[in-house]
Amino acid sequence: MNNAPLITPVILSGGAGTRLWPMSTADIPKQFLALTDSLTMFQLTAKRAADTSRFAPPIIVANARHAALIESQLAAIGITPGAIILEPCARNTAPAIALAAVHAGPDANLLVMPSDHVIANEPAFVAAILVALPFAHQGWLATFGIKATGPETGYGYIQTGTLLADGVHRVKAFREKPDAERAAQMIADGDHVWNGGIFLFGAAAFLSALDEHAPAIADAAHAAMAGATHQGALIRPDADAFAASPSDSIDFALMEKAARVAVVPVNMGWSDVGSWDALYELGTKDAAANCLSENVRLLEGSGNLIHSDGIKISISGLDNLIVIASGNDVMILPRGSSQDAKKFSA
Repeated sequence: MNNAPLITPVILSGGAGTRLWPMSTADIPKQFLALTDSLTMFQLTAKRAADTSRFAPPIIVANARHAALIESQLAAIGITPGAIILEPCARNTAPAIALAAVHAGPDANLLVMPSDHVIANEPAFVAAILVALPFAHQGWLATFGIKATGPETGYGYIQTGTLLADGVHRVKAFREKPDAERAAQMIADGDHVWNGGIFLFGAAAFLSALDEHAPAIADAAHAAMAGATHQGALIRPDADAFAASPSDSIDFALMEKAARVAVVPVNMGWSDVGSWDALYELGTKDAAANCLSENVRLLEGSGNLIHSDGIKISISGLDNLIVIASGNDVMILPRGSSQDAKKFSA
């Protein structure tokens, strides 16, 4: 890749992270918390594409209220952003990526990544990027499919089609989150992977496809960036122009409709850390399968996730619970029902 153009990382950081309440809040959502490592998930995402021989400085697309957080967390790991695009309102992933594509320019190759995912096997991720890159150069829209470890109902799926090259398939179909029976059938069929929401494509190919399939999103992005204000790395798109954009995901607006969409299946230790149950699965456990933070005392009990960012917690004789304490809020749930956290955050 010595003579190849650098890949521009686009880190999407607009999520509210309500499924990890009470630690994740509107002011400090989960991507800015150190939940899986000494670094935050946002920092880990940025470091994943910090090799300057392959990657250009990242473009961050984020909620305007998090500008100071983003600048401080990037500075802490020694990464200088190419741009921090501050969305004046939430309009889902397709408009967010469109802002980045307009800013990057038509010749850029964009690696689009959510800011709040875990990837344990980064060499496998980089290898998958290199497999997909020639297709991005040829105008394909590439996505990375996570090799499924079971019939998960919390993820969307991608059905793989014709083999285009070693490790690369044409996408046959995108599937919405299935029920348990349908998920089991897709896994048994052997031609489905989880939709991880990570993409690689040329900015020109993306914007051209957007012009064809979702022109209102493309028009709004161009207008918003044309009217943007700039302050150092911070870019504030025109609020009225961006608010006029439809609010659609990249899958719905584009990937499900475009003609040349490829998928690279990869096993890279991926998780979207979408719930406290998912964090329990990722966490380090003691001999009784408890996942505990440092300020927790557990005399008896097994299979618990107990985490506090402040007060000390003492528990005895309880099993398979999720106990989360943050500030003045304490949440207690049975393991397996952590999606209820989103209801409490409202």
